[in-house]
This record gives sequence, structure tokens and C-alpha cells, in this order.
Amino acid sequence: MRTEGFGGAVGFSRLFLRQVVRPGDRVIDATCGRGRDTLFLADLVGSTGKVWAFDVQEEALAETEERLRASGCSTWVNLVHAGHECLFENVAEPVRAAVFNLGYLPGNSAGVVTQPKTTLAALDQLLLLLLPGGIIVLVVYTGHPGGAEEAASIESWARSLSARAFNIWKSCQLNRSDSAPYVLILEKMPLQGK
Repeated sequence: MRTEGFGGAVGFSRLFLRQVVRPGDRVIDATCGRGRDTLFLADLVGSTGKVWAFDVQEEALAETEERLRASGCSTWVNLVHAGHECLFENVAEPVRAAVFNLGYLPGNSAGVVTQPKTTLAALDQLLLLLLPGGIIVLVVYTGHPGGAEEAASIESWARSLSARAFNIWKSCQLNRSDSAPYVLILEKMPLQGK
């Protein structure tokens, strides 16, 4: 039964994650923030799976840890106090999916925000870690200082990828402001015959 609608970019992005991620999978929350996406992914992969959740802010990791502990799924989540550009240093296994919720920690100062350089470094690493048929979902925010520049750099990077190797989609809500968050979805082409 569906319990959340399409009301925002995060809810919409979860539709795709639900279609791809299965129990036992390995997945990444590249920007764990308050832990909502981390918990969502932990529920999808279950106790036989694994989630790596990255954040540079101790407050975010502490809140995420508490959320996971309260839900009983902290044992299969590895919280990483580092930026998502440090994926290779922390994840050696192939992953089925990754999610980015770009911008800044909700309710916090907008002083700590994701940056194009580190986000692109993380995306380059994920292309190598991502299994065929796996997806990267980015919720892109443009309404804060630097957000439009980050969005432009990510879209430019995405356009440069081979159409033979990746499917890439952009989705936005037409009845929202131009600065409303939108979703980019990258799928690594499944192996033929799979």
C-alpha cells in the first residue's frame, strides 16, 4: 500500500528506488542528512543488505544513528563521517543504488552545502561501483546560493555519459516554481538478456 504521494521530489525519487532495490542489496545514501533516506534504504535492503550513509556533519550522523536505532535497523548501516567524494575509501563492494539529496541539512544553517566538485567526484566513483541495472537518484535543489551552479555542473556531467551505457532522466514538477527541487535518475544499462 502506498503511504506517500508524489508531492515532492523525495517521494517521487523513492518510487524508482522501490523498483530497483531488493533485500540483500548494497546501497549508498551519499548525503544522509536527518536520516530519512538512510532509514528508507535500510528498510528496503533488510538485515541481509548493507547501507553506507555519508555526511560531513556530526549532527546529521547523530540524528541518523538515533533514527536507525529506534527502528531496529542500525546493525546493517555503516555511518561514515566523510564527504561523499570519499566513496572509494569506504565502499569496496558493488552497489545496486545510491541516493543524493543535495543542498544543505534541513533546518540548519545553509553554510554547509554540497559542492559541485565533491558531488561530481562521488558520481564518477559511483559509475564504477554501480551494478548493471542499478540506479543513482539525485534530488537537486537550486534555491540556495550555489544550488543552480551545482545543478548545471551535474547536468553537464550527465549529458557527457554514453547513451549506450546509461539511461538518464530529468523530472520536475511543472506546477511549482523554477527553484523547486527536481529529480535526476541515472540507470546503468542492464546486461543483455537480464
